[in-house]
Amino acid sequence: MKQNLLFVYRWQHYTHKTCLFWLMMILSTGIASASVKKITATGQVAQQLSVTGVVTDETGAPVPGVSIKVKNKSTATTTDEKGRYSIVLDEKTSILVFTFIGYDAQEIPVNNRSIINVRLVGTSNSLNEVAVIGYGTQKRERVTSAVSTVKAGNFVKGAVSDAGQLIRGKVAGLSVVTPDGNPTGTSQINLRGITSILSGREPLILIDGVPGTLTTVAPEDIESVDVLKDGSAAAIYGTRGTNGVILITTKKINGELPPTVEINSYITTQRITKKLDFMSPEQYRSLVAQHKTGAIDYGASTDWLKEITQNPFSQVYNASLKGGTRNTNYIANINYRNQNGLVKKSDNKILYPRLEINHNMFDGKLKVNVNLNGYQQEYFSGGDGTSFRNDVYRNAVTYNPTDPIRDVQGNWTEHTDKTDYANPISLLEETKGLVQNNNFRTMGTVTYSPIDDLKIMLLGSRDLFNSTRGYYETKQHLSTRRDRKNGYASRGTTRSVEDLAELTATYSKAIQKHDFTALGGYSWRQTNYQDYWMQNWDFPADDFSYNNMGAGLALTRGEALQSSYQSQNKLVGYFFRLNYSYDNKYLLMASIRREGSSKFGKNYKYGSFPAVSAGWNIKNESFLKDTKFLTSLKIRGGYGVTGTEPIDPYMSLDRLNFSTLVLINGEWVQAINPATNANPNLRWERKQETNIGIDFGLFDNRITGVVDMYQRTTKDLLLDYTVPTPPYLYNTIRANAASMENKGIEVQLNANVIDHTDFKWNTTVNYSTNKNKLVSLSDNNFQLASGYFDTGSTGEPIQQSISRVQIGQPIGNFWGFKSIDVDEAGHWIIEGKDGKPKPIAEQQADDKQIIGNGLPKHYLSWNNSFTYKAFDLNIVMRGAFGFQILNTPRMFYEAPVMLTRGNLLSSAYDKVYGKRPLAEDQSLNYVSYYIENGNYWKIDNITLGYNLKLKNASIKNMRIYASGSNLFTFTKYKGIDPEVSIAGLTPGMDDKNRYPATSTYTIGAMFNF
Repeated sequence: MKQNLLFVYRWQHYTHKTCLFWLMMILSTGIASASVKKITATGQVAQQLSVTGVVTDETGAPVPGVSIKVKNKSTATTTDEKGRYSIVLDEKTSILVFTFIGYDAQEIPVNNRSIINVRLVGTSNSLNEVAVIGYGTQKRERVTSAVSTVKAGNFVKGAVSDAGQLIRGKVAGLSVVTPDGNPTGTSQINLRGITSILSGREPLILIDGVPGTLTTVAPEDIESVDVLKDGSAAAIYGTRGTNGVILITTKKINGELPPTVEINSYITTQRITKKLDFMSPEQYRSLVAQHKTGAIDYGASTDWLKEITQNPFSQVYNASLKGGTRNTNYIANINYRNQNGLVKKSDNKILYPRLEINHNMFDGKLKVNVNLNGYQQEYFSGGDGTSFRNDVYRNAVTYNPTDPIRDVQGNWTEHTDKTDYANPISLLEETKGLVQNNNFRTMGTVTYSPIDDLKIMLLGSRDLFNSTRGYYETKQHLSTRRDRKNGYASRGTTRSVEDLAELTATYSKAIQKHDFTALGGYSWRQTNYQDYWMQNWDFPADDFSYNNMGAGLALTRGEALQSSYQSQNKLVGYFFRLNYSYDNKYLLMASIRREGSSKFGKNYKYGSFPAVSAGWNIKNESFLKDTKFLTSLKIRGGYGVTGTEPIDPYMSLDRLNFSTLVLINGEWVQAINPATNANPNLRWERKQETNIGIDFGLFDNRITGVVDMYQRTTKDLLLDYTVPTPPYLYNTIRANAASMENKGIEVQLNANVIDHTDFKWNTTVNYSTNKNKLVSLSDNNFQLASGYFDTGSTGEPIQQSISRVQIGQPIGNFWGFKSIDVDEAGHWIIEGKDGKPKPIAEQQADDKQIIGNGLPKHYLSWNNSFTYKAFDLNIVMRGAFGFQILNTPRMFYEAPVMLTRGNLLSSAYDKVYGKRPLAEDQSLNYVSYYIENGNYWKIDNITLGYNLKLKNASIKNMRIYASGSNLFTFTKYKGIDPEVSIAGLTPGMDDKNRYPATSTYTIGAMFNF
């Protein structure tokens, strides 16, 4: 059995390496073939070649007046009113340069082709830039909603692990946080504040129109990211659009392209951003010499943090092969990531393959797209079902520094008499675990254009995810030495399938000064989720680990647990949208989506989500047309309604619980209990949002800006309410009764400060502020009489709630005792409810008050890009302001009483409030002394690159670069990193059980063949 497992392990690694090897061989063959063709072409007599084609923009509309010039020659022409051109060349190997104001210049090798069609891409921040909106695209000039676009050229450079990190600091109002350095961690994203209490709070993410996550595709395979920020833009997605929509577009091929190979590879290493100042062995021994209670010298000197960490090296390889003819093109991309974390054994290996093929037929009337992608992922499971056991780091900083790693018998040093205290190295070394995830996504579209102005598209997709988890704690693990598990194992599997079918029809027509586009569609989605988990312990040996679950004895004794679950839900929608423009001055958008969900109660299966927005291109008016300094000026306003589905698909129904056993006459009998109350009125959370914005450009768009102001009110928020029994069968019910409000301002300014041939400098500033308030927790049917509820936990031994969610207050308020002093004995003095000082020993629950808030009120970023000849330099800086952080490491380990449970911070015996140290018998307390100012400013990313011009005929371009991320942080916060979690109802908590934050250093190279 052991040999079989070893074979499977080696076979998996062999197949990964073999796939990469053969891909490189195929690419090399293509490169060599291309080189041979070039060599055989030399020496031939030059003959004239006539080249024709059509130039279009990103929406497919023809672009007249485009300049086409032969590089390094005087031969040139322009496109006519239908975007057509014709040019005669003296050399078949010439390069054509396509230029037009507001679009990026393109250089295209002729390569003996007679037909070359070109799609121009709008320059970032120009009116011609195309934004991806729901079910289509639109020129930036005509967008009337709050939509932000970030293209690949403006992505954050260097090592990034998901799509969120590509746009961190790039979109005003979009908060992207990486709270730790866990290699399996993903970015936390919040757009325009918290809008829900129980339902999901992250934006809907669509990859090429199909739902996904930030890690569905490799970051190197993404072409652009568009963010639909306001209700009028997101309402087309109905019950999924409340938190905004992020549209990710993967790299595409349009028209003819000779076989092209692109390779990007980089390696990274990391260091911890900051080490907390815990006592060294020498400092600890001074406490022993002072006979401090709990201080014991075991004779060794151990740097436990050093023992569990490593100097990690990670590797990323991305190879892309693309090309095509006039009617058929393709792109094949493979991405392999081998990421290792700062903590030993933490890792993340992912293989991303993607193949996309496009084919046109019947003179372009019928277009077929096929897209296959997904990933294979595996990583060490240091916790039961998770990648990282969250107490490893904490024990590494709190374990007695005079303890040896092993005792004289060679066993791990353990102190099982201490609570929540374990040898961190044994937690790592005596754990075996592996998580294997597989995601396979198939997607296809068929687009038919029976007439020039009508496009009918059918989209179908299936997203299949499988996860297998195995976890084992050996007989030398703490679970055996303390809890007598005698070997503990768990096994779990998850399978989810999401099927999507959408049919849309788009009709566009221009009649003189009138231009309109009508969209109608139908959407059907079905999701099936299955999960199984079991545990067992008391194994005869460690040899099988988690691969022979039946060998344990705990299941036969009825002590171990096992469970399984399956759910299914459907979502259907009908939608319509009309975009209208008159003379490119007056703009209008109106949409509505009628949507039904199986998760809703029988009285509210369907809901309607309307939206309307309008814009005025003032610059196109006659009274401003001749204004030289003003390039563009548009004001816009919008209103939209979106919704949020319940997370659980069966909360509207009566459910029964069969897991309770009752002892009757000496026998355990299965009991049947109510699990939930039916709620036929369960419905979507309904967000109404108003947005007013202004877009402007000055001095030929050398300076551009966007300002948005919004107010969003979310009604019918879901909450669990206590109800009487009877008449209800269960004591709580989930119902729609609460409401919340968010309002804020977003500003984005961009300037091409210097735009010379050899030197360019572009700078962008993004600012956003948001104010959140809980308006109500009750309605006519369900009430929360107190007007608040408490949430979060400090953990033992304090055992208090962290935050209070209260009517009239923002989400994220810290709720605790306000400390103002210490007495002569070193005990806390707090402020009582009457505002007067009182000893903490006399505390009452109503003495607690708001002592801070964990959500930043202001976000600011400043991005700069410089190019000098072949060099480029990108600097990303960002910060968050107006919030507080609960420093739980200080709250626990700056108190002398905790010396009985391990090591302390060096500041544990410093004076408090400038008077004296805390008393050694002062118990732990959740007081405002540990609430710190969280304001920070980061130099988040610096990337320096150099573009080489090689004479090698096979390599067209080569770029080498060096990058650093999370480099410097300016803050007064005393913890590891002030960039802490913003998720959930308890943001701003710096968890003592965390994965350390890291700084990352990268070197890499990109090749284009």
